Amino acid sequence: MTIGIGGWGSRRKPMALVKAICRSDVKDLTVVSYGGPDVGLLCAFGKIRKLVSGFVTLDSIPLEPHFRNARQKGAVEFEELDEGMLQWGLYAAANRLPFMPTRAGLRSDVLGGLETVKSPYDGEEVVAMPPLRLDLALVHMNRADKRGNAQYLGPDLYFDDLFCMAADEAFVSCERVVDSFDEGSFHTLRISRLYTTGVVEAPRGAHFTSCVPDYDRDEECQTNYAKAAADPDAWKAFADAYVTS
Repeated sequence: MTIGIGGWGSRRKPMALVKAICRSDVKDLTVVSYGGPDVGLLCAFGKIRKLVSGFVTLDSIPLEPHFRNARQKGAVEFEELDEGMLQWGLYAAANRLPFMPTRAGLRSDVLGGLETVKSPYDGEEVVAMPPLRLDLALVHMNRADKRGNAQYLGPDLYFDDLFCMAADEAFVSCERVVDSFDEGSFHTLRISRLYTTGVVEAPRGAHFTSCVPDYDRDEECQTNYAKAAADPDAWKAFADAYVTS
């Protein structure tokens, strides 16, 4: 199946849900993500067959080492897109459109086998970005209610709403489930219950990534995670403590 994972790099990733996948027997996934340790962890546990992404980074550590290991071993197929192409693919899927026109990717290697079209108005050539339809979306938000409305309190939504809208089913983990939202918070409610299948309260469910303003990224844990990629014994010890415990 194809799953989309919200967040951005090492910021507000649904790590509690990702770890649950790592503990399961699920495999051969196609993952769509603005990649961070969500991608690296799934690669390390052999869950990903194909990745569709614009990058895979830990932010303060530029290259995600577990994804790099998987790519160097040829264990993961990678469809690299421009960040804007990825956004437009989600937007096309969210709106059930056959494609979205974009200039991103023109005359570059990331265009791959994608087609271009000419504008019927002025003849300009643009990329026809196809929809990135998802079977499932996983996102982590600061707050949510039991009906599936979800709120972000940090500086950026990271396209989490598009992931949910592009998916057949979407599950939201959150720092706290609340009974209701007051009128003053409506502008921060960007994920609607119309696109939410289920909600789970998962305090610190984005750890070790950041979930501002609830907590910042745990740089020490992230550093240990990255260093463990080079040592099988160190990785086993980290994985046992962080994922399977």
